[in-house]
Amino acid sequence: MCGIVGYIGDKEAYPILINGLKRLEYRGYDSAGVALLNGETLLYKRKGKVSDLESFIGQQMVTGKIGMGHTRWATHGEPNDVNAHPHASFHKNFIIIHNGIIENYARLKEKLIHRGYEFQSETDTEVLANLIEYIYLSNPMTAEMAVRLALSKVVGAYGLVVMCKNEPDKLIAARKGSPLVIGVGQGEYFLASDATPIVEYTKSVIYMNDDDVAVIQKNELQLKTIQNQSLIPNIQELSLDIGEIDKMGFDHFMLKEIYEQPKAIADTFRGRITPDLMNIHLGGLHAVWPDLEKARRIIIVACGTSWHAGLVGEYLFEEFARIPVEVEYGSEFRYRKPVIYSDDVVIAISQSGETADTLAAIRLAKEAGAMVLGICNVVGSSIPRETDAGVYTHAGPEIGVASTKAFTAQVTVLTMMALKLAHNKYQISNEQYHHLIKELTLIPEKIERALGANEHIKTISKLYKDRNNAIYLGRGFLFPVALEGALKLKEISYIHAEGYPAAEMKHGPIALIDENMPVVVIATKDSSYEKIVSNIQEVKARNGIVIAVVTEGDDTIKKMANHVIEVPETPEHLAPLMSVIPLQLLSYHIAVMRGCNVDQPRNLAKSVTVE
Repeated sequence: MCGIVGYIGDKEAYPILINGLKRLEYRGYDSAGVALLNGETLLYKRKGKVSDLESFIGQQMVTGKIGMGHTRWATHGEPNDVNAHPHASFHKNFIIIHNGIIENYARLKEKLIHRGYEFQSETDTEVLANLIEYIYLSNPMTAEMAVRLALSKVVGAYGLVVMCKNEPDKLIAARKGSPLVIGVGQGEYFLASDATPIVEYTKSVIYMNDDDVAVIQKNELQLKTIQNQSLIPNIQELSLDIGEIDKMGFDHFMLKEIYEQPKAIADTFRGRITPDLMNIHLGGLHAVWPDLEKARRIIIVACGTSWHAGLVGEYLFEEFARIPVEVEYGSEFRYRKPVIYSDDVVIAISQSGETADTLAAIRLAKEAGAMVLGICNVVGSSIPRETDAGVYTHAGPEIGVASTKAFTAQVTVLTMMALKLAHNKYQISNEQYHHLIKELTLIPEKIERALGANEHIKTISKLYKDRNNAIYLGRGFLFPVALEGALKLKEISYIHAEGYPAAEMKHGPIALIDENMPVVVIATKDSSYEKIVSNIQEVKARNGIVIAVVTEGDDTIKKMANHVIEVPETPEHLAPLMSVIPLQLLSYHIAVMRGCNVDQPRNLAKSVTVE
């Protein structure tokens, strides 16, 4: 959450900063600001979106070859002009932008107030700016040294960039728990929270690690630790293409990403399924397969949509590989005392690879001696670096805050892992293994067909856009899909929705059903089909409205439901990949019709990098 961008070089910084903030706005959009050094300090910030900041600056002369910008997702202090970043220190020697949380800010603030410092904002970031300045003014030292000493006194997470008016030729950046990427150009450097603002300027990047400090001038980069130990930068090549972070004619990134799912799934299994469709190779797990096959238990840790993908994974691993699985919220796992054995395998799932609670769960599991694997979409992010091995999804950049293609790509990876593990452990036959591999490769084409129902789903959406509540029901492999469908509706349309196992409806939720309550039932044909038909009859008997996702050609449910949305027939183990598509479109169209900001829903940020 929050977006950082910085530049130093021979170009005018302001256009690069504003463009970068627009690329990063999915990370936070409560307020935005920029700061430049050009003989004097230029500082502009504004509540609202980047466009509000741009309008505020207007035609003012904003020049300078060094600068930084920030788009905020509020933690400490409400969104307003004063709490927006960048923050200047009390005596105006330093300007700082910061992602993360300084946990001991209150104690540090109290000490600084006793030393005569005054504060303008409610943020923890201003405390850090003043701490750096206080150390800098207390003894003769460089700005870099003051930053390193200040960071040794703070507790918490940070990705930050600092400018000092007395050293106007450099940027100082540091990272602990919040991502920072350095773009390397010809006589210029870029800084950002992720690669999206950098890709149009350079393909060469350095991913900063925890406790790294970078001192950057336009022709020089020094990378060191907080303890002042020099490091050798590891420059990597970006595979990201600029076209991947544009809407490409779609009205919203979310819609574009829904339609990208056939490609995302195909890219995720491409090269991992042999051309003869007879085997699966997951190179990132090759070295750990023996330990994975001997696992006593698998623990999946994730948050949000990734947790729902993990729940699908539980069903897959237990049914095929016959290994017990627990699916844990990272935020709960890290704060209780979970029982972790050394022969457990922990699988951490995260689109961004930077989810704070999932990272903390990884560290806890490693301390207990368990092997930790990662499933992640962002190359160079923290989770792939901190896990023992893992598999990248190849969904491409996901800009819409509400995750869509990341979910189906994660489920694709979990499916391949479960099938491969089951085959290696002789838990499924060669015939079943080869059949399901073939069926998995057919999913992209089937999703293309399912997307053909878009206009029909739009018509249904129009009928229910003004409802205040909804229930989603599913059984077996489709229960996690019910949870995911309800989450999508909540996230972007602000309609209260809950997902339930269909059989649990009689244990409480049935009391809510009346003629005003839409009930979305995921009812494709599987081993629980007769049961879900009974659940639909129970809803209809209470005058409930049924919107059913069914298998093509299903006439039974069509006679009962108010609306049906058909999807191509798919084995029940792969049905989550297919049945989630109509639910994504349903939530999208309802949100658009309600006038909601689909790509940037209120109060949400794409990557939750703080607690």
